[in-house]
Amino acid sequence: MLGLLLGGIPALFLGMTMGLSRPIRAAIDPLVSSTYPIPKSAILPLVLLIFGLGEISKVVMVALGAFYPILINTVSGVANIDRIYLDVGRNYRADQWQMLRTIALPSIVAGVKLGVGVGLILIAIAEMIGAKDGIGYMIWNAWQILSVETSTSGSS
Repeated sequence: MLGLLLGGIPALFLGMTMGLSRPIRAAIDPLVSSTYPIPKSAILPLVLLIFGLGEISKVVMVALGAFYPILINTVSGVANIDRIYLDVGRNYRADQWQMLRTIALPSIVAGVKLGVGVGLILIAIAEMIGAKDGIGYMIWNAWQILSVETSTSGSS
């Protein structure tokens, strides 16, 4: 959860800013487009080197994994609002925050769902490499000792 918050909150604010401002989007979008395709699991050795073994490296991996889907979907949801929705919102005297919240929110929530999924995958990968507990560690340990039916309860 901490990784989702650390990656999601900056992504949400940056995505809103990029969606509302075309010059900022033009400046930052090439950086996002060039770094997004990098496999996040390939960054794990660097994260482990910087943050060491333990919980912090797992939180950083989840934050990295959640950042991009939330950012991209927030920018898309805010920048691609149809004109008709804006006109209807103005007719009902909705302010900009209310219009963004109601019109762009489905896209933002889709990004959060994708970010959670990527975060769960990355935490399992991080636990396989740099942890002594967790589901990733258990999967890797069972594979190493060729014990497919490894149980946490100790009885079969």
